[in-house]
Amino acid sequence: MRGEFCVIAPDVVLGRDVAIHNFVNLYGCEIGDETRIGTFVEIQKGVVVGARCKISSHTFICAGVRVEDEVFIGHGVQFINDRYPRATNRDGTPQTEDDWTLQQTIVRRGASIGTGAVILGGLEIGARAIVGAGAVVTRSVPAGAIIAGNPARIIRVASDK
Repeated sequence: MRGEFCVIAPDVVLGRDVAIHNFVNLYGCEIGDETRIGTFVEIQKGVVVGARCKISSHTFICAGVRVEDEVFIGHGVQFINDRYPRATNRDGTPQTEDDWTLQQTIVRRGASIGTGAVILGGLEIGARAIVGAGAVVTRSVPAGAIIAGNPARIIRVASDK
């Protein structure tokens, strides 16, 4: 299924039975089998999303992010791949891709990220971890941990990971 008003670049690799709703922008990424992508989602070049994921509306997944299988990403989740963004260099010239270092982020299998969470670059969200709604994740999250807050802190670790 593909929404009527989507921009899907020719370099996008879509798995089997991927559902894409309206107003989605995909370029240079790979989407795994049976993944569902909600409205107003952008997924940038180099991103790999695994199989059977759910990416809810208004989410932004930037270059440098890898999402493993069976991950839930809530509404309005924002990933960040540059901790010190600037529009220009010190001399006033516009920055290009050569002027910053891409920070890689990985979301491990079965993790859940709540609505409105912000995930800083260079982190790992562990397998089956849960990130609470509105959390600002500034550090890596262990497998099975439940985190919340700004900055996000571990509330507890689930025994069944």
